[in-house]
Amino acid sequence: MSTLGTNDPDPSDNLQIVHDRAEHPPGHDVPTHTLSLRGRKLTVSLAFVAGTGFTLFGYDQGVMSALLTAGQFEKVFPQVVVDSSHPNHATLQSFVVAIYEVGCLIGALSNLWVGDLLGRRRTIVSGGCIMIIGAILQATSYSYVQLVVARIVTGLGNGLNTSTVPSYHAECSPAAKRGSLIMIEGSLITFGIMISCWVDFALYWASGSSAQWRVPIALQIVLALIMVFGIGFLPESPRWLVKHGRNAEAVAVISALEDKPSSDPEVQRTYHAIREAVQVEELGSQDHDTKQKSGSRSQLSELLTGGRSQNFRRASLGVINQCFQQITGINLITYYATLLFQRLGLSDVTSRVIAAANGTEYFLASLIAIFLIDRVGRRKLMLFGAVGQCLTMVLLAVLGSVKGSGAQVVSSVLLFVFNSFFAVGWLGMTWLYPAEIVGLRIRAPANALSTASNWIFNFMVVMVTGPSFNDISWGTYIVFAALNAFIVPIVYFFFPETAGRSLEDMDVIFALAYIEGVSPVTVSLRKDLPLAGSPEADRILGIQPGAVTSGRNSGDQ
Repeated sequence: MSTLGTNDPDPSDNLQIVHDRAEHPPGHDVPTHTLSLRGRKLTVSLAFVAGTGFTLFGYDQGVMSALLTAGQFEKVFPQVVVDSSHPNHATLQSFVVAIYEVGCLIGALSNLWVGDLLGRRRTIVSGGCIMIIGAILQATSYSYVQLVVARIVTGLGNGLNTSTVPSYHAECSPAAKRGSLIMIEGSLITFGIMISCWVDFALYWASGSSAQWRVPIALQIVLALIMVFGIGFLPESPRWLVKHGRNAEAVAVISALEDKPSSDPEVQRTYHAIREAVQVEELGSQDHDTKQKSGSRSQLSELLTGGRSQNFRRASLGVINQCFQQITGINLITYYATLLFQRLGLSDVTSRVIAAANGTEYFLASLIAIFLIDRVGRRKLMLFGAVGQCLTMVLLAVLGSVKGSGAQVVSSVLLFVFNSFFAVGWLGMTWLYPAEIVGLRIRAPANALSTASNWIFNFMVVMVTGPSFNDISWGTYIVFAALNAFIVPIVYFFFPETAGRSLEDMDVIFALAYIEGVSPVTVSLRKDLPLAGSPEADRILGIQPGAVTSGRNSGDQ
């Protein structure tokens, strides 16, 4: 990693970093890294590859929903058959579904160490290759144990991808469009779920062959191959490049993303803002009075720091945000849609058709968020979703206690309504917000932890759902109604707005909130904040131009 050279500031001085705006990165190196894809073509290519990764994620989540009750699947894995003679199989059924989340958790946590080492692109390739291996093992399974191990392997690759792709896409997206671009990824999760539902239904009729379940599982390999090969045509994140001293490459990528010459003032402002963020975090953007240099601390320990950087608070917000997505209860429907409709008294075929229709409506509802996220903002959508989900769960509980065909029909409709509230408020949000809220230096480990939070609570929800419906039936909905109600005040009082802000602007927001002793939520709603990279923002971050001589310029070579 690039450093500030041998003449580091004395620890007794305030943080001072050279910031000579008259000097641009050496122009003679930038042309050697010029990209063939530029502007809109590059943006679309990034969205396509990142979106393929999330389509794969959604497909892998949804594919087990209908397979759990497929005749050929039950024949090979009798442990998943739940009936009066085998009530304990409800736990085994939930386990084979939920164990995937354990693999995802391991993959996400491994990103704490490999994410910044490999870079965003190579981590995504590694995750994709591991998923291909896992899918092959799943599709060729002949025992319950092999299937469990295969799902862990697949989850490992998916954990790497889901903790990397959002950061990579956010770091390569302009602030004005970042929200909508990453919300497209959220929509593609539901697109993957929709595809898996209809593929499962199409293969349901192959009742005489194990292709009924092997083919749906194997098809995810196609998506993984597209992602792995597609990433080879895309650049590395400019923020990761600057962090590792590859500044000329970073300027070339920024120039390509904005489709402007490398000497353009806007390209230079973006580059300097990223470079300052790296410098601040390398030296320690804690309070000046701490008299410490962050270079002496590991990245993991920096997750616990406060001061101007507010790293602990920001990392915690990402972890809590991902936790909230899971405790809404969405995976009651995603993983068990077919079973839920069968519980409502629908026939085997009808429940599969409605489950597929539910997945389709889920995808269509998710498109709404793409157009609202940058206009309405993150906070309002999260609050809207949580309130709607809470009310829907209450109604599901009430109707669950009532017998009759009318209650069953309304309950079926409410499962569609719940999906709609979730799709607008929380689906893509938790892949966008954690990547936006943290600083560059801790982004990889912080996003690894936030994604790990997603998988921990995902595992918990999926694991308890089967036994919970067996034991307390409609009371399960009451539990999730209470959890959704709990989300509302937490989001309102503690989650800052990130819409319209660059990733470096968030450093300014948290630093200013720390200096003034006010909530970052209050600061984030102001309209008069200075842009990152401006002299006023430098003063807030503790950067004093030209105060000391630095060897940083040597890093530009």
